[in-house]
Amino acid sequence: MLGKYPIIASVTKDDQLAKVLESDVTRVNLMTGHIGNLEAIMGQLHRAGKQVYVHLEMVGGLGRDAHAVAYLAEKFKVDGIVTTKSNSIAAARQAGIKSIQRIFIIDTAALQTAVRMINSIQPDEVELMPGLMPRVIKELKSMIKQPLIVGGLIRYEQEIVEALDSGADYISVGDPSMWGGL
Repeated sequence: MLGKYPIIASVTKDDQLAKVLESDVTRVNLMTGHIGNLEAIMGQLHRAGKQVYVHLEMVGGLGRDAHAVAYLAEKFKVDGIVTTKSNSIAAARQAGIKSIQRIFIIDTAALQTAVRMINSIQPDEVELMPGLMPRVIKELKSMIKQPLIVGGLIRYEQEIVEALDSGADYISVGDPSMWGGL
């Protein structure tokens, strides 16, 4: 049922790794682990055919500068990064990997600031948090050219449908039951 939607697995806990390996999702936003076990995690996920985007601010032991991004690309062969830091987007581009700019919209000023930043730094994709704002999804999608990922607080299939109908390209969820293939 849920397998028909463009789902990205947000892996936030170590115990979700086995579940995502068994799932049908092809993309993983990795938000758990640390520099010491990242090589093993990346190996498992890549062998399972998953594209892996490492969240710079959530995986332990990673720096937040261009050297850390280059190291992730060279040593761990990450497919991309997820970050709230705009300077890391340029570092990802320089390292030859994809970038997802994660933004949090809490009011109109935050939306306007986010659009200016996105248009300036040009990430490959944008992730809007929280993902339960159909009107904001429509507005943001009309103001940017990047694919739009929405995530955060999504728990039901109807919320996925509503977000996609509002213009989202992908849905990022942390609930393994929504990843399919389990």
